[in-house]
Amino acid sequence: MSSQVRGGTRWKRFALVMVPSIAATAAVGVGLAQGALAASFSVSGQDFKVSADELVGDNLIQYGSIAEGATLGSDKKSYHPVTVSGFSSAKITNMCQSLVTPTPLGNITLQLRTGNKGEAAVAKNIYLDVAELDADATFTDLDIGVAVNDGSHTTKPKPGSVSDGAMFSQRAKTATLTKVRQKAWATTAGTFTLPDLKLRLLSGDQPCYKDSDVK
Repeated sequence: MSSQVRGGTRWKRFALVMVPSIAATAAVGVGLAQGALAASFSVSGQDFKVSADELVGDNLIQYGSIAEGATLGSDKKSYHPVTVSGFSSAKITNMCQSLVTPTPLGNITLQLRTGNKGEAAVAKNIYLDVAELDADATFTDLDIGVAVNDGSHTTKPKPGSVSDGAMFSQRAKTATLTKVRQKAWATTAGTFTLPDLKLRLLSGDQPCYKDSDVK
């Protein structure tokens, strides 16, 4: 495949975690340079699931990194390879986020739902530390194989990234993901507007989706 693809590109079951690293467009790059991405925090010892009917984002960026964090039941540090995926802005329809936590009372599921009554959730300068992603994806103005720092952007890899300015990168002007099923270690956003937000603590295992549902 050419390193530059103009127009629309549709990838079935696009797995972001398999992309080594992806460069930022200028708009998101400025956000990174100004500290829009809080990159120095430590993640918890649990990942969480996110599902959505649709995510439409501008100025997609992706690049490889390592999320450092705590370990459940231990004081040792843990490290998780992730793909950092960022958008200057994104609209998310029918979003669900869930985390199952063991307690003395049995497993408890923290479940958050938003954007499912005709008004999408809206995020600005959002970055996702993604471990797994299944979706149908369409990209416009897709560049594959550019350098993280190719001389035309103000971007730099996230601190702790396994990539440097000369490594393989990708970017896209717009991205539309449908039937999103994602596992992530962290989400960071400049602003995140969540219409009709509902947060519930549910008994047992009640994630947004089951692994067996992803084929």
